[in-house]
Amino acid sequence: MALKPAISVSHLTKRFGDFTAVDDVSFTVKEGELFALLGPNGAGKSTTIKMLTTLLQPSGGELHLNGHDVTKAQDAARKSFGIVFQDPSVDTEMTAYENMELHAALYNVRGSETKERIQTLLELVELWDRKDTLVKNYSGGMKRRLEIARGLLHHPKVLFLDEPTLGLDTQTRNLLWDYVKRLSREEGMTVFFTTHYLEEAEAVADRIAIIDHGHLIALGTTKQLARQTGTKSLEAAYLELTGKTVRDEAAKPGDEWRARRRARMMK
Repeated sequence: MALKPAISVSHLTKRFGDFTAVDDVSFTVKEGELFALLGPNGAGKSTTIKMLTTLLQPSGGELHLNGHDVTKAQDAARKSFGIVFQDPSVDTEMTAYENMELHAALYNVRGSETKERIQTLLELVELWDRKDTLVKNYSGGMKRRLEIARGLLHHPKVLFLDEPTLGLDTQTRNLLWDYVKRLSREEGMTVFFTTHYLEEAEAVADRIAIIDHGHLIALGTTKQLARQTGTKSLEAAYLELTGKTVRDEAAKPGDEWRARRRARMMK
């Protein structure tokens, strides 16, 4: 019997006044899959993640996460995922261990397993020897590693990563992805991430979705996207689909015709 998808998005739409940030987007993510959502600035990536993680209410469409209707069963949906935000969210006036304990309390993770789980995760991200150090004394990479460990504490079935390696050096970025891939394998965890580093998506993701001007314009493996666009790499396929013009932070509603034209390539 086929497994239910970990994430199911059907005709998802989000409007802010007259501006449509996400427009009739549909896709599914399989259990245990590493799935990347790519797109230029203002394309709708972060808005999509915010709707999937209950931070924004959709204007239309349906969202299901681990079998939970995200708009109707928010508490159940929240308990089933972990998230690492684009902006740092750890408490810098607390130690790493205290941050982990607070997260455990918030998610009602109790019992003898908690201490063991905290130690296991902090050892995994190589922070156990710094567990009693105030986070304000951590480097950017150490904070990111702590955020990943914290997001995994309650055994989430899905981990959302919104540009988790932004601003990190190459060595730290590679190390973080090694952790994520290992955890996905060991715990059967689905990983949904956004990134502007195309080489990360090419190396990590099982499948890649590209969104532009709020429309899903391509979906497939790196090889499928290259074949679809007549190119030889993910970067070349991405530029063919989204153009080479530098984008502002917000997409322009008047540019939607271009995304619609490219969306027809998927049919």
